[in-house]
Amino acid sequence: MIDPKYPELTDLQVEKLKSYGEIEFYKEPTVVLDFGDQHYDFFVVLTGGIRIIDPDKKDDSLTIHRRHQFSGSSSILSHRTVGVCGETLENTQLIRISPEKLKSAIAKFSDISDVLLNAFLLREDALKNNVQGIKLIGSEHSNETYAIRDFMDKNDIWYNFIDSDKEDGLVQMLDTFNLKESDLPVLINSQNKISIRPSIDEIGMCTGVRLELDDEIYDVLVVGAGPAGLAASVYASSEGLSVLTIDSNSPGGQAGKSSKIENYLGFPTGISGRDLANNGYIQAQKFGCTISVPHRVEGIERKEGYYEINSNNTSTLKAKTVIAATGAAYRRLPLEGIEKFEGSGIYYSATSMHANMCKNSEIGIVGGGNSAGQAALFLANYAHKVYVIIRNEDIGAKMSDYLVQRIIACENIEVLTSSNVVKVLGDTYLEKVEIKKNDTLMENNINYLFTFVGAKPCTEWLDNIIDTDEKGFVHTGLTICDNALKSETVFNNRKPYTFETSLPGLFAVGDVRSGSVKRVASAVGEGSIVVSDIHKFLALENEVNTIS
Repeated sequence: MIDPKYPELTDLQVEKLKSYGEIEFYKEPTVVLDFGDQHYDFFVVLTGGIRIIDPDKKDDSLTIHRRHQFSGSSSILSHRTVGVCGETLENTQLIRISPEKLKSAIAKFSDISDVLLNAFLLREDALKNNVQGIKLIGSEHSNETYAIRDFMDKNDIWYNFIDSDKEDGLVQMLDTFNLKESDLPVLINSQNKISIRPSIDEIGMCTGVRLELDDEIYDVLVVGAGPAGLAASVYASSEGLSVLTIDSNSPGGQAGKSSKIENYLGFPTGISGRDLANNGYIQAQKFGCTISVPHRVEGIERKEGYYEINSNNTSTLKAKTVIAATGAAYRRLPLEGIEKFEGSGIYYSATSMHANMCKNSEIGIVGGGNSAGQAALFLANYAHKVYVIIRNEDIGAKMSDYLVQRIIACENIEVLTSSNVVKVLGDTYLEKVEIKKNDTLMENNINYLFTFVGAKPCTEWLDNIIDTDEKGFVHTGLTICDNALKSETVFNNRKPYTFETSLPGLFAVGDVRSGSVKRVASAVGEGSIVVSDIHKFLALENEVNTIS
């Protein structure tokens, strides 16, 4: 039986691919893929084979690609660093295809696209479980270490975490690399290259998640890679527009933090927000979209015929249209000293990393929406006790009924209604939480507190240059106030498009938009529909430029 991770291409598919690459022959074993390469080629085996090797276990083969099998995983579409080595066998003949040519072939031949992408996705999951990747040494209770783990986890970067608080041979390990505990956290790759206390930006660069962006004027620049931004990226790039998508942290947005989404159409058994985001991330790149993380936008300026976007870590980005898909972020609880526990006991998402951290512990979930409910059910599989803390008297006020029923049925979840967290206690990490229920104060030994409350729009980068509601969510289309429209002469001749803001050519979709329904399905819908608005805008601009 053929393993779906390692399928064989048909003779016809191989013939099609030959026109996209070069045929090469290797008499002796030769490394054609090396650990850490960011720009690496795709290979189809004609004769011989390619041995795939875990760089930490060089004597063992993960697999051997044989005749009409192919190398690569989804990272080849995004220029992420390759996590394995590939070495030819003796007397091997290959087709070598560059990533750019491979994308062209995928776009043209759906049969090849289906085989490759399915295999790439399956391999990515398998390799993550079998290849150690980068080593990260640091304390589980360190905010700095947590920030690195959170970034790598959400961006699907393979790594092996070594907790310095629990590692018996830590001193000897550090001595081996001439390091001190004060150097932590450190990253060590399979070539023993060391990065001491690396920034998130440095990690993005060295893993290929962040790209060097050029001076091109894109048709569309999408700011934010949540469901709305990824949907816009997929639809815009699939329709031939040049698209750049950036995000300040990782693909997925708030939805990427959901452990399981069960009410999204087409997934009857549910899908994790992370898997949904990762699939959208790959799908957009399949159609030629450029995605780069992390970039925090600090301002936007309108020029003649395009926008300039200023980011914290790259040159000015240019685009004819911009889509604001920056969503909303959960608010910090208004408690004294809470900031010192963020990353060391207080968190704003619930992923597999968090689940492993809070095994057999007492945890608290603050919030009564679907994200809080999903987190409670997910973490209940690991924690000894889960407290769901809500201000309302009814947990069903804002949460979907299917989640409510499961929470009620779960033996180790206790719902505290009419309750608030009023104090967080601890020395270097969270040790206790004080909760007020009605007029009664109680202290719980909660070491991990997850908050999903009070979403606020991420619109700081727009700096009050567009029309918003009183909470800062962006007005679009018919909801834009008349005074804002009067300042733009273009709106004397036409009404703003459905998702257009008070600035022509600047659009807003998803949770950042005033009046939006805070659901993944609606965000995806808005992200796909906005592309028709962009086509209208670009067509009208081209018409005006032609006349002038």
